[in-house]
Amino acid sequence: MSWTSLQHDLAAHGYIASDDLAMALHLALALERPLLLEGAAGVGKTQVAKTLAEVKDARLIRLQCYEGLDATHAIYEWNYQRQLLAIRTAAEGGETGEAVEACIFSDRFLMRRPLLEAISQDSAPVLLIDEIDRADEEFEAYLLEILSDFTISIPEMGTVHATARPHVILTSNGTRDLSDALRRRCIYSYVEYPDRAAELAILAARHPALEPRLAAQIVGFVQALRREDLEKTPGVAETLDFAAALSGLGVNDLADDPVALQAALVTLLKTQADRAAIPTELAQRLAGKAA
Repeated sequence: MSWTSLQHDLAAHGYIASDDLAMALHLALALERPLLLEGAAGVGKTQVAKTLAEVKDARLIRLQCYEGLDATHAIYEWNYQRQLLAIRTAAEGGETGEAVEACIFSDRFLMRRPLLEAISQDSAPVLLIDEIDRADEEFEAYLLEILSDFTISIPEMGTVHATARPHVILTSNGTRDLSDALRRRCIYSYVEYPDRAAELAILAARHPALEPRLAAQIVGFVQALRREDLEKTPGVAETLDFAAALSGLGVNDLADDPVALQAALVTLLKTQADRAAIPTELAQRLAGKAA
């Protein structure tokens, strides 16, 4: 599959990828390398993995990173409560020693977390490691070991090798610098906010019933709003929510109903400071320019 074919397939599933992003994703798939996507929150990085899973008809397995994430929550852990019950039951039946140990340290009591789950699939899944920049450097180093050969060592059971190599996508919002080692391991792409044409195409794909004139107003309004001094810049998901809200309110022209427009801003402005920064008068002015 060429990168243009991949770009077309993504678009057919509602994701409008730039040439740079489609090429990076194509190379990551062809070279069997992880793809690292950086960019502001809301530009559609996570959606790349979701749409790729749809295109590949593959399972999507997501690891949401956060501060303090460790191997137990990312790879596997034992179901200690069930193990204790099994030990008690075995003791009551007179079983002890190695037989009991072999039983409790078996797949029956193993709780697979996303990384182990991803390498245990019969067909290649899409593994989304979301917001890797929120995890600490120690976890990042451990992750590198897994991404190098897709094997995980479980001391009580042995080494688990990937039955099918996952398609790995990592996302980062840039809250901290990632290590050079991780960057070298990955194909890289920086995801920008879509330009007007791309965002119109996204809106047409996700809300095909929307009138073209209103769609153009919505995109113009949101893109103008992004140029304002806001704490949380609205992303593509917010644009889609805004369009759905306006449709639900029966709005056919942004400039016609200031009350409905102001009400729909709850889908775009997510802090009190941002709500205060866009009063009705400014919203109407932006709507007038978008029209």
